[in-house]
Amino acid sequence: MGMYVSVRGWLELGFAQKPDADRIVADDDPYSGGWAWPVKPFNWTLYLFYGGDVREGALHEIRAKVERLAALPPLDEDGDRPRGVFVVTDERGRARCRHVREGAVLDVPAPDFGGLAS
Repeated sequence: MGMYVSVRGWLELGFAQKPDADRIVADDDPYSGGWAWPVKPFNWTLYLFYGGDVREGALHEIRAKVERLAALPPLDEDGDRPRGVFVVTDERGRARCRHVREGAVLDVPAPDFGGLAS
């Protein structure tokens, strides 16, 4: 049957990166419905959120999308790229974090989330 894991997180993007991000997350896979933009974005940063309970075997597909989003080219001469964080917790109470920065997805130790990981 397989274990379920909870995935939630966000990416900070520039408004000009939205069309490319939409193409990346638009797949018809069973878990693509977890991606969402704010209904009424404001100010200068656009956030793309993900939240969903997925089969453990599908984590590689979600991570592949996050890696493609992380690799979007910088918008300006400052070199700012998408950045964010994703938290993955499983039914065994384990928690993992994925930081997105500088065009890559980095596995980092998860802080103590208390009851979030159970």
